[in-house]
Amino acid sequence: MSSALDRLKNLTNKISSYELTRKNNMSKLHELFVELGISKKLDTFEELFLFKAVNLSGASLLQENLGEIKEGKYLQILAISYDKTAKVKSKNISLAYFGRVESVDCEFKESVVEFIIRYRFEKSFMTLEHYNSMLGDFGKKSE
Repeated sequence: MSSALDRLKNLTNKISSYELTRKNNMSKLHELFVELGISKKLDTFEELFLFKAVNLSGASLLQENLGEIKEGKYLQILAISYDKTAKVKSKNISLAYFGRVESVDCEFKESVVEFIIRYRFEKSFMTLEHYNSMLGDFGKKSE
């Protein structure tokens, strides 16, 4: 019995930890949204999450070499929109352009990389919620 109770406590602690991290992440993500000038390109912060994905050119997003620059490239935040009714379904939109990656201040580049990781963290929760909702629909269809 206490084993099940311990597992429940651990699970509850983990969930509340994720929610606290998520809340803090959204706050910092919004700060970066303004600081990096993306707020000049989009009307609202929420509009950011309408994109299918947000990507980065000019620096690595791989864990083993996170933020490592790609010589000769341009540091740019790209959003990928998707329109299933359009002839060309997927479209890249530049949200922010910072010039040649070699000339960008290291701390600023780190903020750009942080923005992408924080965006992806929140987007993954939104995706999880979406699929959780869809799974809930399966039991209702047979009624």
